[in-house]
Amino acid sequence: MSEPRNPMNKVGLGEYGGDPMAALSTELMLRTKRGDKAAFDELVEQLRGRAFRVAQGWVGSRDDALELAQEAFLKTYKARDTFKDGEPFLPWFHRILRNTCFSHLRTKGVIRAKTATDVAPRDEDAPTDWEIVDDSASPSEPAESDERKQLFWTAYRRLGARDQEVLALRHFEELSYQAIADQLAIPIGTVMSRLFHARRRLALQLGHHLEVDFGIRDDEPRREGNGGKG
Repeated sequence: MSEPRNPMNKVGLGEYGGDPMAALSTELMLRTKRGDKAAFDELVEQLRGRAFRVAQGWVGSRDDALELAQEAFLKTYKARDTFKDGEPFLPWFHRILRNTCFSHLRTKGVIRAKTATDVAPRDEDAPTDWEIVDDSASPSEPAESDERKQLFWTAYRRLGARDQEVLALRHFEELSYQAIADQLAIPIGTVMSRLFHARRRLALQLGHHLEVDFGIRDDEPRREGNGGKG
């Protein structure tokens, strides 16, 4: 299974590529629902790397992320008959993965619900947000001995779960704004707004290390008006 992408990668200006998995994953899930076991095996093969990376961004531990990603796929297969024709698969699966990871974190007692004042204003599409109350578990990989990566992951783990989610999809998975909007089932303006707030909160955590060490820039302006809820 693939390791997480390097969080130190420079973030350039402009749009990343679209998500080629959107249509394919939905087709594979519909075939799975009709009894095609090989289609589900292919679906897992296509998505397991992404599921692992997103899970690891939430739970930190590589071993836990592997187990939780597998658990999410098992839940997906068991719930295959409830997948609705015409519904996109990626948002449906992402909710299963998110709930699986949050359930794990709640069991370990390392997250708590954020208060209303902690949440970015006017984000009506947001689920209840959570924050890590024990940030000792950062993603475990050999290169983490690098001090700058430690700084990054410590700051990242102090963000709310919703901030981690949108940053991971944008900067680790390199998804386009539209692909993130599709995966989270929210307007593209809300994606841009969440990224704006998430980057600002990450910047506050990182301080002067932000631009020099991590290359994370605000490559989109905050979108106001009907398209983007702040």
